[in-house]
Amino acid sequence: MTSAGRPPSRLVRARPAPFGADPTGARLERILNSPNYADGAFVNPTATGTGPGADFFTSLPANLRKEARIPRKPARPIPVHPTTLADIATPPASGLRLTWMGHSTVLAEIGGRRVLFDPVWGERCSPFPFAGPKRVHPAPLPLSAVTALDVDVVVISHDHYDHLDMPTVVELVRSDAVFAVPLGVGAHLEHWGVPAARLRELDWNESAEVHGLTLTATPARHFCGRGLRGRQQTLWASWAVTDGTHRLFHSGDTGYFPGFADIGAEHGPFDATMIQIGAYSEFWPKAHASCPPGEPCDCTPDPGQWPDIHMTPDEGLRAHLDLQGGRPGGVLLPIHWGTFNLAFHPWAEPAERTMLAARAAAQQSATPRVGQPFEPAACPAPDPWWRAVSVPPARGWAPWSPATPEAAEVPEVAAEA
Repeated sequence: MTSAGRPPSRLVRARPAPFGADPTGARLERILNSPNYADGAFVNPTATGTGPGADFFTSLPANLRKEARIPRKPARPIPVHPTTLADIATPPASGLRLTWMGHSTVLAEIGGRRVLFDPVWGERCSPFPFAGPKRVHPAPLPLSAVTALDVDVVVISHDHYDHLDMPTVVELVRSDAVFAVPLGVGAHLEHWGVPAARLRELDWNESAEVHGLTLTATPARHFCGRGLRGRQQTLWASWAVTDGTHRLFHSGDTGYFPGFADIGAEHGPFDATMIQIGAYSEFWPKAHASCPPGEPCDCTPDPGQWPDIHMTPDEGLRAHLDLQGGRPGGVLLPIHWGTFNLAFHPWAEPAERTMLAARAAAQQSATPRVGQPFEPAACPAPDPWWRAVSVPPARGWAPWSPATPEAAEVPEVAAEA
């Protein structure tokens, strides 16, 4: 048994508030009895490698050179739609509307309710204000205005800093929102002031009914951790949400795994999926077929293989198609890109590759600017707006029809230096 079964040390008790808290009491008992917990840790649905491979360290000097760093940031200010209450004051005509707020944060209006996925308004995804990845664009809506949105449910996918942000949670406590979180994550939220009565803490394949919505924590392939604590002591999850008419899926962070087809068969097909397609690296190890399911894999990755903890754009598209029963359907909204520099790939590459892959598969994809609401039922044609503000690839951009005049009129908010 790991530290999950022992009282926290004095050092752990003295850790900074953003590190959160360890599960105890009845919450810890639920964790210990979970079918997804074994040998002192939560385990993935299939073998998973989580750390950098040996090639990462040998390639590090080249990746830190100035010429390698330049494409990893936008070259010009990112166009941000300054979201206002007027944007969402009128209910969506179709009953479903999405607003990408940057990274993995999405406001979903479904069934007359507002659901906020993975809200992060912090300037850095870090426990410290002076270190860690910093935003490359401002939030489209100030944090002080978030509570005015009358959010009904806040959904958290896992406890990493770019998905669970303490200052944002503390602000949202002022609202009446219910917090739906994976098993164990409630310890952090209670530590920050969220009343236990407003928590819906779920294991994989468990559901909660909130304000006429059914929220189901579905499996994902990732890991957890916030600092001075045993790893894998809180669960990570993807989420399926439905009002009985519309269906949404939010991937959280995950590597590709066959379970997407099962999720789609049980909860889909979906009107829209929000799929993680950024922050990948060929230097993170990938488990082999011979590795035991649910256990970490430290094997040397084969050439051309990709990591297990995040998806590439092609894997993200594959996951969407699995969720739709193996064929194109619904709308794919790429998330987990554009806001924080978390990997060595060029800044615009995740969106560009997803857009091109989706077109090749005849799958409709959404490419809204940050803060720009859209209804999946009337999704605008894809517009590669990032091309105008990013460093072009060495071979240039792939052919694409020009942006529509309407898209070009979206106001800009300057990105931070």
